[in-house]
Amino acid sequence: MSENSKPTPGRRADYRHFHPIQTRWMDNDVYGHVNNVVYYSWFDTAVNHYLVAAGVLDIERSPVIGLVIETRCNYFASIAFPEQVEVGVRVAHVGRSSVRYEIGIFKAGDETAAAQGHFVHVYVDRASRRPVEIAAAMRKALGAIAVG
Repeated sequence: MSENSKPTPGRRADYRHFHPIQTRWMDNDVYGHVNNVVYYSWFDTAVNHYLVAAGVLDIERSPVIGLVIETRCNYFASIAFPEQVEVGVRVAHVGRSSVRYEIGIFKAGDETAAAQGHFVHVYVDRASRRPVEIAAAMRKALGAIAVG
């Protein structure tokens, strides 16, 4: 997408994994909708939940962890408490030590994303914080939700 092209919302069928999230009263801002910073929290929650459930991330003990180095979000429709959302996740690219996750935020039951974006994890050694090659088990879990 060029800087001048207008993003268009994705479809539910574009995503491989979904994680339900209940909005909270505190998510709303003074304008009566979920504040933009909450969406980034949903991105992180959905991706890390998938990795934990797939058995490739132990939040407290894994010797390799993912650090977010890039993120973006486009907003198409307002969401407000007390709506339920479903966060769609897919993997768009896996490199030697990095992964680009693409995320779609859907109001429960909607086919079109209310917001969508991406973030990039660089996988690093927990102690040294130096990049490491993505392990085979992680690559397999990422492949299960990969597109393209």
